[in-house]
Amino acid sequence: MDNRSEIREFLTSRRGRISPQQAGLLSYGTRRVPGLRRAEVAQLAGVSVEYYSRLERGDLSGVSDHVLDALARALRLNDEERTHLEDLARAAGPGPRRRRRPAPTQVRPSVQWLLDSMTGSPAFVKNGRGDVLATNTLGRALLAPMFDAARSATPNHARFIFLDPRSHQFWGDWDRAADVTVALLHAQAGRDPYDKDLTDLIGELSTRSDDFRTRWARHDVRQHHLGSKPVHHPVVGLLHLTYESLDLTTDGLSLVAYNAQPASDSEDKLRLLASWATTPDHDTPNAADTPGGVPGVRD
Repeated sequence: MDNRSEIREFLTSRRGRISPQQAGLLSYGTRRVPGLRRAEVAQLAGVSVEYYSRLERGDLSGVSDHVLDALARALRLNDEERTHLEDLARAAGPGPRRRRRPAPTQVRPSVQWLLDSMTGSPAFVKNGRGDVLATNTLGRALLAPMFDAARSATPNHARFIFLDPRSHQFWGDWDRAADVTVALLHAQAGRDPYDKDLTDLIGELSTRSDDFRTRWARHDVRQHHLGSKPVHHPVVGLLHLTYESLDLTTDGLSLVAYNAQPASDSEDKLRLLASWATTPDHDTPNAADTPGGVPGVRD
């Protein structure tokens, strides 16, 4: 992935969303494009226009933490965007371009044991590209449509969301799930711009999905820590779930666990899904025949 292009487009997109009024500046004349001008960002950051122009052309090599702090304040970056800017600067630093040590393609036995011990919560381990490398029984049951879509390949969240029409039914808030997925990929691209598998994935999705291309052009970034998601599961129907993401720092992977509010309808449905998942040779029934199911949806 072109680090200079990513820097240029990220900085341009961030200044394009801030009006002079929001930045406390006077505005004169008609502007051809929305947002701040380069000279205004330079003024707010306390650097010369020439220096900021160099940065926005994609050259962050040798930039100091002091300047990064000033840019973050001028562009009103949130914590995740600030981290992304630091990652871009680190990747643009002096020295040979070395990609990070590749994340493993499978989990250690002790990680799988940990997953298997989590019998009441769907859980899985993924890498920064969104490949699902391991699950517990309930996690595989929850993500059954994604595994079915992947067939013999490694299931991938982004491919399922943007290339499989069933994802629009599965994710109760598809637009939000799509936004978050692209923002996670952008953050990963900042951390490891020389990951060929990630570059190939982004190229594939950009070629095959207009929805992905539109979102990628926004340059939003996100870290995956916690949140909530509605899921329309083809077996048990609508689930309202929260999730927590824990970094497995030794491996460069993340463990994601879903939970339902205690004594809720969703908790009852998780129990039903767990029962279905442990039934030998189970078939995915018509969800219309399942209490609380979604009519007309099949796995």
